[in-house]
Amino acid sequence: ASRCQREGRGFEPLCPLQEFMEDLLKKKCLPCEGGAIPFDISKIHEYQKKVDGWDIKKNDKDAHFLEKKFKFKNFIKSQEFVNKVGEISEEEGHHPDIYFGWGYAKINITTHAIEGLSENDFILAAKIDEILNV
Repeated sequence: ASRCQREGRGFEPLCPLQEFMEDLLKKKCLPCEGGAIPFDISKIHEYQKKVDGWDIKKNDKDAHFLEKKFKFKNFIKSQEFVNKVGEISEEEGHHPDIYFGWGYAKINITTHAIEGLSENDFILAAKIDEILNV
């Protein structure tokens, strides 16, 4: 269930999370050049409010990334989801790290060129979540 559903707000148009996510869904990932500055922690937290259930983590290089775990009924459902994530990633030109197996998938997203998070990462996260909402 989404954050708005858990808080008893359903999918009504006034749900702030849904409005923020809609904003990201309308955008397209832009090519990111090395040398661009990754989001600082306050900007990361601002954008984290626009997506549902994505955790902020740090890798061994101290760079931030998004992570979300998904559960499914079986291997085929996990594989179908991962294939759709792959299609969206190709369309956006932004590619996450994907781990999956029987009944689960885990997605990690970061902008490798800048070793951190950018708006592209949150756009991709919103579009991945939309797979399950269709």
